[in-house]
Amino acid sequence: MSYVDEVIELVVKKNPAESEFHQAVKEVLESLRVVVEANEEKFRKDALLERLVEPERQFKFRVPWVDDKGQVQVNTGYRVQFNSAIGPYKGGLRLHPSVNIGIIKFLGFEQIFKNSLTGLPIGGGKGGCDFDPKGKSDREVMAFCQSFMTELCKYIGADTDVPAGDIGTGAREIGYMFGQYKRIRGVYEGVLTGKGLSYGGSLARTEATGYGLLYLTEELLKINGKELAGKTVAVSGSGNVAIYATQKAHQLGAKVVTVSDSTGWVYDPDGIDVDVLKEIKEVKRARLTEYKNYRPNAEYHEGKGVWTAKVDIALPCATQNELDVEDAKTLVANGCFAVCEGANMPTTLEATKYLQENGVIFAPGKAANAGGVATSALEMSQNSERLSWSFEEVDSKLQGIMVNICHNMSDAAKRYGQEGNYVLGANIAGFEKIVDAMNAQGIV
Repeated sequence: MSYVDEVIELVVKKNPAESEFHQAVKEVLESLRVVVEANEEKFRKDALLERLVEPERQFKFRVPWVDDKGQVQVNTGYRVQFNSAIGPYKGGLRLHPSVNIGIIKFLGFEQIFKNSLTGLPIGGGKGGCDFDPKGKSDREVMAFCQSFMTELCKYIGADTDVPAGDIGTGAREIGYMFGQYKRIRGVYEGVLTGKGLSYGGSLARTEATGYGLLYLTEELLKINGKELAGKTVAVSGSGNVAIYATQKAHQLGAKVVTVSDSTGWVYDPDGIDVDVLKEIKEVKRARLTEYKNYRPNAEYHEGKGVWTAKVDIALPCATQNELDVEDAKTLVANGCFAVCEGANMPTTLEATKYLQENGVIFAPGKAANAGGVATSALEMSQNSERLSWSFEEVDSKLQGIMVNICHNMSDAAKRYGQEGNYVLGANIAGFEKIVDAMNAQGIV
């Protein structure tokens, strides 16, 4: 049995019932096979892959808090510090009922390569809790965040582990967590990113993941002799990434015609109105059923179906495994020629394979959605220097990072005789830097 197969088997055996983690490891290691086989003897002797797939440490903790009725609620919190070979752990905090250790490990593992691809000195980590902020009052969210940070603060720090937002963790939650960290630890430092502008946040951080996705998409299309301007785009999701991906797509001359949430999806033939989307999702915190009240020409559909719209480009920006092989077949049949992931692992392995086999340009999330964490690292730099850059400065740095990621993954794929396989290229480009750092630091 090959070394790659041995390690995949070991991961499944040691981490039962963690299907998302198994999927992430398999996807990465399969694409690294060509590199591993060229260095198999040394990698095996140093147990390099075993060290790569085993987190450096992981924490699981109780989060008790009191709701508005005086009832004590108990949630489970997690933080996985996966790999610090190239810098302090960096990765978001996901607040969602689906959160479990397997999902946090999958996200943390992906984060290692994503952070490496940015070219910035940040390692991989991830955290979260099975708490659902939806439908909770501000006081309840504050009570939860303070309890969560009371435990988490023991393990993080500006030079150790710097969490950020993720699904369910927005500016409100980051603010409450930062306040509690400062209160307990007695230090004012850049321990969280995605902070408000009045207390150390970075301009362009809110827009970064969505904007970065479009910067990479535009560059990738150029490499393949195509243009973004004038194209029709399907976006899934309606959170931060989807909103700003839609905004930037419109700025670059494309037309986004769909968005979705957990109950249904919208098709707007005139192009999604970003101001309306922000009003519904950020101000009212309401469902997309309201979109038609503002835009009578739009259609609202219950349930799945966002990928049935006839488009040139698809940008999945919602959650893991939202685009399956049947969706991929529909996209291909409708003439879609590019899929770039705005979320973490939103496309199943089978769907990814189908898209690639049918000539669709496919950019994996660890490259395409790296703009958020890249700008988080820029926020860390500003905090360390006690200064603040302009929106234009940050946006320009972000665009440069995303263009570099695009070329690095393209060049890595070419180097190994797999031109156009950007999944392989992104994984190899991220992996090479991590391996160099791990080898330089000895067996740790």
